[in-house]
Amino acid sequence: MSNLPPVVELIDVSRSFPGTPPVEALQPTNLRINKGDYVAIVGPSGSGKSTLLHILGLLDYPTDGTYFLDGIDTSHLSEPERAGVRSVGIGFVFQSFHLLNHRTALENVMLAEIYRPGGQSERRERSVAALQQVGLGHRVDAFPTTLSGGEKQRVAVARALVGKPSLLLADEPTGNLDSVTSAQILDMFDDLHALGITLAVITHDDDVSGRAERRVAIRDGVLSEYAGTDEVWA
Repeated sequence: MSNLPPVVELIDVSRSFPGTPPVEALQPTNLRINKGDYVAIVGPSGSGKSTLLHILGLLDYPTDGTYFLDGIDTSHLSEPERAGVRSVGIGFVFQSFHLLNHRTALENVMLAEIYRPGGQSERRERSVAALQQVGLGHRVDAFPTTLSGGEKQRVAVARALVGKPSLLLADEPTGNLDSVTSAQILDMFDDLHALGITLAVITHDDDVSGRAERRVAIRDGVLSEYAGTDEVWA
């Protein structure tokens, strides 16, 4: 495993937006996430979390620097090439579940497989397995309108996992959930981490970040490693 490239490697990656003066949303940043890591990226509103999320998710281009995903230099790929790398390499989990209410849990997961090779039966089999992995094997035929908030998020996680991505990228995954349900989702993330899944969770919530094995902070577009106390950042 030590010979594998990191799942994520940012080298002096920055992002600025036009303005007078330009808005430096992300200062030159270096970040390495290895296979099997569980990393929380913590910061308040306006800190640069969303900018970093969009770059990690290949939803935006850095202004400068290099982003390697699974050893692939994504910095100069065309948009179709980036979309291809993104669809294989990254599974997204958002605060809002983004489920289609007129589709069952299984169908919502299967939609993530629509452009992948294989027939309908293979996609269904993979999607059922993903729902079982998140503890929803008994709810495959349920519609989102009949699911609790925690169940909806589990469907969203199953949809993110079904393609076996290199990176599970979660943006405030418990933001719409109560404390009990949030703890259940975080327990599930612990289980996924134990299976060797690589997780990066972007959050402002200390309870969420506290579950990760590693924390980094972003403030005013500057990323820094957490030094071990609530007051001190390296």
